Amino acid sequence: MKIATFNINGIRARAEALPTWLDEAQPDVALLQEIKSVDESFPRELFEDRGYNVETHGQKSFNGVAILSKLPLEDVTRGLPGDDDDDHARWIEATVVGEKAVRLCGLYLPNGNPVPGPKYDYKLAWMERLRTRASELLASEELAVMAGDYNIIPQAEDAARPDAWREDALFRLESREAFRRILALGFTDAFRATNQAPGHYSFWDYQAGAWDRNDGIRIDHLLLTPQAADRLTDCGIDAEIRGRTKPSDHVPVWIELDA
Repeated sequence: MKIATFNINGIRARAEALPTWLDEAQPDVALLQEIKSVDESFPRELFEDRGYNVETHGQKSFNGVAILSKLPLEDVTRGLPGDDDDDHARWIEATVVGEKAVRLCGLYLPNGNPVPGPKYDYKLAWMERLRTRASELLASEELAVMAGDYNIIPQAEDAARPDAWREDALFRLESREAFRRILALGFTDAFRATNQAPGHYSFWDYQAGAWDRNDGIRIDHLLLTPQAADRLTDCGIDAEIRGRTKPSDHVPVWIELDA
C-alpha cells in the first residue's frame, strides 16, 4: 500500500499539478493539507474519475484536509479531539481497507508564528492533544499512520540553514520537544527509518530563490505505530515536482507498507 502526504497549498491553484502527480506516482492513498476549500467546492470529480474515494474536512480560504483513496474508506471522523471550541479544519481520520486495515490520520499542524503569542500557545496545545490521540492509537495496537504537514523541523539536519530557524515556531526547542514526546510514545519517523542522510527536504519557500539554492526544510512527516513500522518497506520524497510549473511550496512524501 502506497500512502502519501502532500500539502498542496490550495486545491484551485493545484488543479493541474496535483492530478498530474497522482497519475505519475499512483499512490493508493493521498492525504492532502491546505486544500483551502469548503467541502461543497472541492473538485471531487477530478479524483473520483481517477478511481479515488474522496473525504474532506474543509474550511473557506485556509486550512482544510482531505483523503483520496483507491481503497475503501470506513469510519471517517473529522477534527482532533480535545477542544470543542477549535473550529480549524486540521484533522481527518479514516480506516483504509487493503489486505490489512490501516488507520490513517491526516493532519495540518498549526504553524505557530509569531513567537511568543497566542498562535504559538495554540500550536503547543494542539500538539498536546495530538499526543493524547497518538497514545490512544498505540493502545489500540492497530496499524496506524499519522501523516501530514507537522510544521516541525525535527533536527538540525532537517534544515539547510538551521541557525536561521532557531527562534521560529517550527524549530524552537519547545516545538521539537513536543514532537519528540510523541515519537517517544513508540512512533517511528518513516523517512528517518529509511534514510539518515542530511539534505532531504519537503518544503522550499517561494521567496528568495529557496528552491534554486536548495534552501529547504523537512516538515512533512509520516509517523507509524509499531505495527505499521513493522510493515514499512520504503519511504521517499518526490522533491523534483517542486521545480515544475505552478508548484506547491511543499512536495509529496510517501511510504510503502506491506499491507
